[in-house]
Amino acid sequence: MEPIELKSEARRWDSLSLGEVMLRLDPGEGRVHTTRHFQAWEGGGEYNVARGLRRCFGLRTGIVTALADNPVGRLVEDFILQGGVDTSLIRWVPYDGVGRTVRNGLNFTERGFGARAAAGCSDRGHTAICQTQSGDFDWEAIFGPLNGSRWFHTGGIFAALSESTRLVAAEAMDAARKYGTSISYDLNYRDSLWRGIGGKTKAQEVNRELVRKVDLLLGNEEDFSAMLGVAVEGVSEDFGELPVASYEKMLREVAAAYPNLKLIATTLRTAHTASRNAWGAIALYQDEIVHVPQREIEILDRVGGGDSFASGLIYGLLAGKPVEWAVRCGVAHGALAMTTPGDTSMATRAEVERVMKGSSARIER
Repeated sequence: MEPIELKSEARRWDSLSLGEVMLRLDPGEGRVHTTRHFQAWEGGGEYNVARGLRRCFGLRTGIVTALADNPVGRLVEDFILQGGVDTSLIRWVPYDGVGRTVRNGLNFTERGFGARAAAGCSDRGHTAICQTQSGDFDWEAIFGPLNGSRWFHTGGIFAALSESTRLVAAEAMDAARKYGTSISYDLNYRDSLWRGIGGKTKAQEVNRELVRKVDLLLGNEEDFSAMLGVAVEGVSEDFGELPVASYEKMLREVAAAYPNLKLIATTLRTAHTASRNAWGAIALYQDEIVHVPQREIEILDRVGGGDSFASGLIYGLLAGKPVEWAVRCGVAHGALAMTTPGDTSMATRAEVERVMKGSSARIER
């Protein structure tokens, strides 16, 4: 495995993400099917990484996406603006009045508690971003010398939205590679997205091709199995036992199959209950294993924990830290993100660094 080499010259963005941003409707402590009130957030697997890098770590980030130009789309934009993420690359698509041809995605998400697992119900058909086509974004201008980004992130959720989005992802990666931008990809398997378009067979066909264009590959044990067909041996169906030696073997199999990869990282999560998890990570870099052992954490809202792991890890790399530091940063940021509601992180860099040092949760005032 070759080392990750980051471009040092100034660029307009530190990191760009490509993906769908949905309006998340959260029933809080209630259930989607019984609530009378929702709290609104924004969220999306790829976007959450840009948001975390901006709000927690202070980097310059942007989101490449498309929204239907109506009040719901403008509400999503307002959330993105509040997070400090650059909205100049949003493609606004005219709205037909009722959503026959284009609309914005909705994501109804329950946090879960105790024995009741977190659950999501997406309403995202015919959205503006799933209809995006090759050529809709000027990648030469985005990654070229007049603009440019040090990092580019996308993932398996975006690639699953339609036949065209996987082509757009490949187009973006090719342009990023041309201009020396490092590329990360989160496999982020979602059964609901692939179920009607060929299932795991189609998921593997698409992702095996895209992963060949990537520097940093992220996922969990289910992602690697479903999206690439590389299983972790000795893992129970409920992921109650996570043998580290089996994870190391899996990471090395992925590295052998995709020699372009420079770093592969997977989170380690054991869900004792919806509100108490064991959380850690393992990574492979330059043929060396980096392991952050699991620690018990309390969960308020688990959605977005993996995305916050990704942004913490990417921050460490962009900041020039050792890979072991970057992985620990990702684990700490993910743990903190799961203590607050919504998809996106509300943590500060100082809080992340305190958790990395093993500080307690004693009140600070």
